[in-house]
Amino acid sequence: MRQLIPHGNMDAMTQPIEAAIIEQLRRVLEPASGSDIVSLGIVSQIIVEQGRASFSLSISPDRAQAMEPVRAAAEAAARTVKGVKSTSVVLTADNGPAERDGANAPRPRSRQPIAGTRAALPGIGAIIAVASGKGGVGKSTVAVNLALGLSALGRRVGILDADIYGPSLPRLLGVHDKPEQLADRILKPIDSNGLKLMSIGFLVDEAEPMIWRGPMVISALTQMLREVAWGDLDILVVDMPPGTGDAQLTMAQQVPLTGAVIISTPQDLALIDARKGLAMFQRVDVPVLGIVENMSSFVCPHCGERTDLFGHGGAHDEATRLGVPFLGEVPLDIAIRRTSDDGVPIIVADPSSTASIAFRTIAEAVLAGLDNPTEATRPPPRIVIDG
Repeated sequence: MRQLIPHGNMDAMTQPIEAAIIEQLRRVLEPASGSDIVSLGIVSQIIVEQGRASFSLSISPDRAQAMEPVRAAAEAAARTVKGVKSTSVVLTADNGPAERDGANAPRPRSRQPIAGTRAALPGIGAIIAVASGKGGVGKSTVAVNLALGLSALGRRVGILDADIYGPSLPRLLGVHDKPEQLADRILKPIDSNGLKLMSIGFLVDEAEPMIWRGPMVISALTQMLREVAWGDLDILVVDMPPGTGDAQLTMAQQVPLTGAVIISTPQDLALIDARKGLAMFQRVDVPVLGIVENMSSFVCPHCGERTDLFGHGGAHDEATRLGVPFLGEVPLDIAIRRTSDDGVPIIVADPSSTASIAFRTIAEAVLAGLDNPTEATRPPPRIVIDG
């Protein structure tokens, strides 16, 4: 089985490999200047972990197409070094020239992945990012139940767990199988509940910490997206990492996202971060399909009294203020927590529950936004819980 994500701390044994890679990269010339890419200072810090070398070439965004042959040549040059089994080189836009150390080796610097062209994924009709500006708002639970809701509506659906630091898909769906490796190092996704699944959680032990750097994250996400035999899907749901960092920006820029669904809880603190996530997608021209209010209200299972523990309606009001669709609200229900921990999502465990109805309502609103963008601007039916 191929290990998608090399992990563990880089030790001293990798340093001669990095030096050898730098020497090979001195033979790769930048066409406009005729100088090598190391001397020009466009090579980021080189990271070597378990035989995989990762680095980036920092260039002006308008030169992305012209520099693609240079990127390919850099990958090929690094692969000639003894001890390097595979390479990952990406083009990035930079804020300034690289700093150099005493050995003229590149140091890390501020950079952003170049948007470029978002290469389509054959056989996949639409890719939806489920995102949040912060953790702890139930994003992964919503993503899984949304995917199941879309499947229940007759769509062929897959879900990619892109949260490398904290993969939730294995626990939420009770799946702990290892993906089968097909020809050309392609992985076969796991089948569960009518969904096709892929997560780093299927490849590493649940208790094992992931210790790696930005280029390795980007490489891993690319592999899990493009080196998986997804087959023919109507929709691929991507459970994004929380926040708006490098991994999120890379996915938004390099993946042909059809749209994004923003998850928030009702209180102001969560909404502040939700705005950041929404703004990130808007800046990279990814349509926002709408906002979901999770943990919207709590009804006591004993007395039936309704309590808005985190407030209520904040996400709805925010969607109206920002001019994006409000997709629906999901109650704070202990059954969602219990079924999620048991690996049987609420929409499967109890299809007639209030929460399951809410998830199906959200799935219908998402489909309306995909099939007819004007429909998504109409408020969905609000689920009223009588206390």
